[in-house]
Amino acid sequence: MSRRTPVQPPVPSLQSSTELQARFAELQAKAGASALAVSIADLETGAEFHYHADRWFHAASTIKVAILVGVFGAIFRGELLPQSRVHVRNRFLSAYDGSPYRVRLDRDANPDVHREVGRTLRVSELAYAMITTSSNLATNLLLDLVGLDVLQRTLESFGLEGVDLRRGVEDEKAFQAGINNRITANGLVGLLRLIGEERAFSPALSRQMVNVLLGQQFKSGIPAGLPRSARVAHKTGEISTIAHDAGLVYLPDRRPYVLAVLTEWEPSATGRSATIAAASYLAYAALIGDRD
Repeated sequence: MSRRTPVQPPVPSLQSSTELQARFAELQAKAGASALAVSIADLETGAEFHYHADRWFHAASTIKVAILVGVFGAIFRGELLPQSRVHVRNRFLSAYDGSPYRVRLDRDANPDVHREVGRTLRVSELAYAMITTSSNLATNLLLDLVGLDVLQRTLESFGLEGVDLRRGVEDEKAFQAGINNRITANGLVGLLRLIGEERAFSPALSRQMVNVLLGQQFKSGIPAGLPRSARVAHKTGEISTIAHDAGLVYLPDRRPYVLAVLTEWEPSATGRSATIAAASYLAYAALIGDRD
């Protein structure tokens, strides 16, 4: 049984892309979103779909998928081990001018990592906290540990476009100077496709990344538009004007499909998660069919 029962006519397949484009345009208009971008890649059939999928958005916390890939790249090269211990501190240097800044506890989705300041946590623990509860402190610790330049080169080695990693999170001086992490729907799908196709360094490391992404605790976006049998390895991201979700959707008896839904809003707008869930349903129904 589905988690939601959409009241709408049957959805066209990906092959009827013009009609599906119209559905997403209608969803954007009804929701009142300033912008909506969708990218789909079905690893079962090879079908793809793109709706404003090359438009750049502030990445918010979806950039943490790129950092996860970079961390696993360091593991692949033997520079780190999952059990390597990292000193937990809350002092980082701005990408703008090198001045120190801290990650604010009241703006971090996970307070647990803050409680470990002065102690150590494993790389695997930090990666899990970065993805599943979107810990900003864990993110910056891993970014500093591997190095921004190294992470950027790792992403470039895959020939990915639409992923622009430029700074840590909560770097307000960089933000004010316009130095921001950016993403496109196609960029996120390309990144997740590497993982889903087990091409991110090795099949074993790719599967480990999938397992981390399956632990995501924020499920009001893509998962909410799917039947209960679905498993979603995904990462959300939200700030005042942005709400995103992107992941690998696993359904019984088929290979996964990759979906990225990126949205932009006026700060006072509501219904963000519901819009992403509706977009998720449209993608599911176009690929699988309108099933209860």
